[in-house]
Amino acid sequence: MNKKTFHIVSLGCAKNTVDSDSMAQLLIKSGYKRVANPNQAGVIIVNTCGFISIAKEESRSVLADLAAKKKPGQILVAAGCLTQRYGKDAAPDVPGIDGIIGTRRWMDIAALVDGLQDANPPIPRYQLPEAAAVGTDDHGALGVSVQGASAYLKIADGCRRPCAFCAIPLIKGTAVSRPVDIILAEARALQTAGVREINLIAQDTTDYGHDLGLKNGLADLLKKLTASVPQVDWLRVLYAYPGCMTGQLIEVMATEKQVVKYLDMPLQHAHPSILRRMKRPTDIDWVYKTVEKMRKAIPGLALRTTFIVGYPGETDAQFQTLLDFIEELCFDKVGVFKYSFEPGTAAEPLGDSVPAEVKEERFKRLMEKQQIISFERNKTFVGRKLDVLLEGFGQGVSIGRSYRDAPEIDGLVLVKGEIPSGQIIPVRIDEALEYDLKGVAVTKKKSK
Repeated sequence: MNKKTFHIVSLGCAKNTVDSDSMAQLLIKSGYKRVANPNQAGVIIVNTCGFISIAKEESRSVLADLAAKKKPGQILVAAGCLTQRYGKDAAPDVPGIDGIIGTRRWMDIAALVDGLQDANPPIPRYQLPEAAAVGTDDHGALGVSVQGASAYLKIADGCRRPCAFCAIPLIKGTAVSRPVDIILAEARALQTAGVREINLIAQDTTDYGHDLGLKNGLADLLKKLTASVPQVDWLRVLYAYPGCMTGQLIEVMATEKQVVKYLDMPLQHAHPSILRRMKRPTDIDWVYKTVEKMRKAIPGLALRTTFIVGYPGETDAQFQTLLDFIEELCFDKVGVFKYSFEPGTAAEPLGDSVPAEVKEERFKRLMEKQQIISFERNKTFVGRKLDVLLEGFGQGVSIGRSYRDAPEIDGLVLVKGEIPSGQIIPVRIDEALEYDLKGVAVTKKKSK
């Protein structure tokens, strides 16, 4: 086992994935080598998630498992949201953690690991300085994560929204936008590396540039990106905030070919009283009007949203309003979470009044209704052609995604035959499933 090797386990969302890859860049720059097997690593880092209870439980379980398997001389570091939120108490039942670093100072990872390596035996070190928000001094690490021909590019971190149920502002602090020139430079680097799809991520992408004094930050950024990376086929916007879909942003999505006709806009609920208790925008009429406006301006628009069921005080009637809402608006993709009680959030005084079995029942009912809607939406693509980004193959089938599918969270397109990955090819859809599509690659006819 080489002391100058490391292995990172990344848990949680795509934003954590980017942070993990950024930490890896800094460690490699400091002379460390990344290895795929934790048993062969001198340093093991777990980039934890601390957003909701189930994520915290997974983080602690992974830490406990790795700690129990530690070899003499190995160093175990807990990083990320869980450690930022709870500090030294992030995993009190897990002996064997040598270092702790929070998500606001992940860029100090090399210094932390070097310090642990220098101590013999290692003395636990905690890199948890007071920091109002995620630092802007990334030490030259790119804010990207590349997976095949697709990549995430972080445009901002932190959040200034007041959502009562959310711990992110407690964990990461207020929103900090990354400079435009750095984002464009990183996008160009991705283009040079052959990336075909860039997914723009932040806690709230539609808030991009507010802290920089930009009025239409995201719309302007998208325009600059299309000019800077003309060879990148797809630019995708994730995590938009209701009420912030400006006319300029809709126009950019409608007119710029590289900006895929896809939007992820978490709405969280559809009843004004619940939304008010969530401290979320309550104007449901705005949602109806804006969705209609977007669908008219952007033909073929794929809309994804997310809802929370079992929020404190949610009645049967209020849940029925949510069911009716998704039936009326027919979203292409829907994610559902059962409410997780989080101490320290603005929702803490509301308690956790909806029983677990009721949350589960509502979760199932909402998912079953959306499954029907998703199937009906998918059937409209049978007989049509879709461009598909291929990501793998095996057993006579290739797997990819269309513009309608964001990586990791949405459906797939299953293509007959084994076709090399990394290409974007036209596929004729011949079968629809509840969440996925099946098709055949369209080959160009040779001219006589």
